[in-house]
Amino acid sequence: MTPSLQIADSLAAATDRAARRATRSLLERQHTEGFWWGDLTADSTLEADWFLLLLWLHPPQDGVWNPPNRAEVEKAIRSILARQLPDGGFNIHPRGPSEISASVKAYFALKLGGVPVDDARMASLRDRILALGGIQAANSYVKINLSLFGLFPKEYAPSVPPELTLFGNVLYEMSSWTRAIVVSLSLIHSGVPGRPVPAGFNVNELILPGVPLDFKRGTQLFSWRRFFLAVDRIFKWWEKHPIAGVRSRAIEKAKTWMLERLEHSDGLAAIYPPMMYTIMALDVLGYGPETPERVEAQRQFDALLVDDGERFFFQPCFSPVWDTAIAAFAIGEAGMAPPGAMRATGDWLLKKEVRRKGDWSVKRPNTEPSGWYFEFANEFYPDIDDTAMVLLGLEHAQATDRRAQEECTRRAVNWLLAMQGKDGGWAAFDVDNDWEFLSHVPFADHNAMLDPSCADITGRVVEALVRCGVDRQSAAIQKGVRYLLKSQEPDGSWYGRWGVNYVYGTFLALRGLRAAGYSDREAAVLRAGEWLRSNQNADGGWGESCASYPENAFVAAPSTPSQTAWAVLGLLAGGDAASESVRRGVEWLVENQREDGTWLEELATGTGFPRVFYLSYHLYRDMFPLLALGEFLKTRGDKA
Repeated sequence: MTPSLQIADSLAAATDRAARRATRSLLERQHTEGFWWGDLTADSTLEADWFLLLLWLHPPQDGVWNPPNRAEVEKAIRSILARQLPDGGFNIHPRGPSEISASVKAYFALKLGGVPVDDARMASLRDRILALGGIQAANSYVKINLSLFGLFPKEYAPSVPPELTLFGNVLYEMSSWTRAIVVSLSLIHSGVPGRPVPAGFNVNELILPGVPLDFKRGTQLFSWRRFFLAVDRIFKWWEKHPIAGVRSRAIEKAKTWMLERLEHSDGLAAIYPPMMYTIMALDVLGYGPETPERVEAQRQFDALLVDDGERFFFQPCFSPVWDTAIAAFAIGEAGMAPPGAMRATGDWLLKKEVRRKGDWSVKRPNTEPSGWYFEFANEFYPDIDDTAMVLLGLEHAQATDRRAQEECTRRAVNWLLAMQGKDGGWAAFDVDNDWEFLSHVPFADHNAMLDPSCADITGRVVEALVRCGVDRQSAAIQKGVRYLLKSQEPDGSWYGRWGVNYVYGTFLALRGLRAAGYSDREAAVLRAGEWLRSNQNADGGWGESCASYPENAFVAAPSTPSQTAWAVLGLLAGGDAASESVRRGVEWLVENQREDGTWLEELATGTGFPRVFYLSYHLYRDMFPLLALGEFLKTRGDKA
């Protein structure tokens, strides 16, 4: 046997052992009901925002703030301070630089929580904020939140009036998460302005001298930015001189919209910001702390808190459906689980199928409801990415009732086909949610005002549809292929909207193209493979920083299990099973696996809002490497 064949056989054996360890490890973490659910963590802004809610719910008495849960406040302070950077600021992704909005939020929370302003950590933070442009450079939601307490001039914060709900279906041209935030926040704005703060409390020391507080208007004389700033001025005038009948109708419509979406859900949109705003909005609407609506809203929000004695942090939401679908697919593709290991998984996923119409039906009123959401319950917001991933997972997680599963799959496939955009691609929650000019409204700087088609979701949907029996030559699949080819970057990569970043987008686009029967000898695939190989780290793995989003280009980072797995999967999908790059990538995964079958990952590889909010999925580091190892073995023919 030649040395090269000996090396290949040795790697195959090591890969097989690693895949079996990873399979065993994931199965040990499966809940008895059949699902998987890992932690989902972000940055310090969630704990900092919690202080806003506390101040709202527990206003100071006689000028003194004394929240009833002081022990939790102290834990939150320690949790925030533990993430302070050496330069004094706070970042929005691990190993990232200080970021202005996160730093301002932290300062507010720490000062409110009682950390003295002359404390060295506060002085360092204050200096860093001023160096980053002061409070003037923070995003609009920081300014809106502070303005609720008179800590930032309301005239310089964007207006979010409830009358927005009266403008036809404009609300549904915003992304689903934006409309949930906007409606709940508009109800807060309809209440009495200027909630009380402790005597003498302010954040004026964060104002950078000589820099105006008002909105930046841009240099163009005529632009959408200037138009929406003019609209904002009209809204501000209206707030001082509302027509009572119109205002009351708007409040009632916004209230009804919000309350409807609290049904069959673990909170409004089941994500932190609108869930927090819901509690505040219910308070404005007169729902007391003991009313069923307030009690349930508070319970749902409090459930996001992880306080296990060692850790204190808020999750932005829960990810059980997503985690379960990926785990089922990875384990199933590896083919090493005992028979029946995922029967309960199939049964659990079938129970989570959406059978009610949600916001998506505004543009698809005649489509039968189906699909899956991300969380434990979020009936108004099934999402396309989850639905595609669940279909892939159900291929291996056979439920007890096979006929029910077949009918469920049929409905979900039809729903996905109906949710294809005019451009041929698929977005996250909506169809043709691409009014680009809305990105210029003053409160749109969370960089997620819209929900347009993206390559990563499109690639996954194409793969899922084909594996569920949709003809590769069908109009939907061919339109998806054309979208992918059109959206490829000049360097051969694809932008990843929901994962960091170009490695994520590229691996999913390549899998979609392969599923659609697109030749791996075509230039688009060859260029993508070359791009992946050219960005491999010296240690054999791949890593990409969240900084690739603001740079609009790949930014290398230390190798991570998730991104190494994505790169290997992308290369394999592109027809490269034997290159040195693939071999070294698989070796990196094998060598960096721990004895218990898991991997360690410190960097964030998930994306909430590009440039604004990033996520660490704590099961990504174990699920995607298993998928890559299993795919490598199958490609080699070492595993059936």
